[in-house]
Amino acid sequence: METNRFARVKQAKISDIIMQQLESMILEGSFTPGQKLPPERELATRFEVSRPSLREAIQKLIARGILYSRHGGGTYVSEQIGSSFADPLHDLLSAHDEFLYDQLEFRDALEGLSAYYAAHRSTEADKARLGQCFEQLEQANRQQNFALEAKLDAEFHMIIAESAHNVVLLHTLRSLFSILASSISANLKNLFEKKAARKQIMDQHRAMYKAIMSGDAEGARNAAHAHLVFVEENLLKMRQEETRIQRSLRRNESLKP
Repeated sequence: METNRFARVKQAKISDIIMQQLESMILEGSFTPGQKLPPERELATRFEVSRPSLREAIQKLIARGILYSRHGGGTYVSEQIGSSFADPLHDLLSAHDEFLYDQLEFRDALEGLSAYYAAHRSTEADKARLGQCFEQLEQANRQQNFALEAKLDAEFHMIIAESAHNVVLLHTLRSLFSILASSISANLKNLFEKKAARKQIMDQHRAMYKAIMSGDAEGARNAAHAHLVFVEENLLKMRQEETRIQRSLRRNESLKP
């Protein structure tokens, strides 16, 4: 009997194909940690598969801890995905100001890349989201609504990361999002003590936005770098001023009779 020279390829199960598609959607950010998945019927229609095959794929992802279900409440993406910078480390970093500049250096490296690739790869949908966020940021800036401005500032940077379409970069920054948001809020609170800083930071965001929207990758990276260097240098100057004031107060206190 003649032997077949070709190895028989095992046909992949439909549930495994669906599982891979769901994994890809989670990795690319279409489904985010904590997000509820669409109803089974909607997903089955989207993937053009039967609901039993879809259900089997979902159960496999639940068993692996990527999804979880709530009784009578649907299926959700695990909030543990991308949480490599967990709460204890977040608390430690937040409690020690001396590591602020390490955070800014790290942001400079990653966000420069994000801006560069966002200028190259952003889709029309990405640009629409970025434009909407930027308009809201401008409005909050004009109104001097600090809490909203800080929130939108962090969101602006995250949309740029999503628009870069690099899943490793995205999830690294997303895992840092809580640190990023609190860092931005603290930085702005300090910088906005100087009236000119609010406009300068808005101008820097505008430069990033325009470069990305026009596809100027090097311009976007340079604008992101200039923004973070500005923040770092000005925070350092403020800390030095504070040190001089404290030193002066101690000297005056020691001279009292």
